[in-house]
Amino acid sequence: MQHIGKDVTLNDPAFIHETALLYGKVTIGNGASIWPYVVTRAEMHEIIIGARTNIQDHAMIHVGYSTPTIVGEDCSITHRAVLHGCEIGDRVLIGIGATVMDGAKIGSNSIVAGHSIVTEGTEFPENSIIAGSPARLVKTVDSSAANLMNAQFYHQNALNYANGIERLAT
Repeated sequence: MQHIGKDVTLNDPAFIHETALLYGKVTIGNGASIWPYVVTRAEMHEIIIGARTNIQDHAMIHVGYSTPTIVGEDCSITHRAVLHGCEIGDRVLIGIGATVMDGAKIGSNSIVAGHSIVTEGTEFPENSIIAGSPARLVKTVDSSAANLMNAQFYHQNALNYANGIERLAT
């Protein structure tokens, strides 16, 4: 069922699940992972996924009418998240079911809480904790260490899955 289009560039990703659907001009960075049922579509503009970033189960990434979607390095885009024509800095965690819309920018080391909706054109600086619908700045905290640890955990899982290991040793 996997689809990797002719305009997709794979720069040695750690893992791409067999159900991933990658359409249009998409670049997947070194060590990145694409999990079950992820869909990317870049009919115009482009999608860039940074090194060691994980795009988790059922996430949808699409470009905006006038904006690409750019995701930095060491990010976790968690289950059922939607990124649409937005820009995500390095070491950002996008929570379960969150949506980030066209022209929005999330600064590095930030967290977007689950089920939040970041509306079009909204910008948040580095080290933001963002929550709500519409999303608002809740507080400022450097989450780089925790976000990096999460990305590293997913990177190790990706390497394991690529080698047929689906459970951590206990």
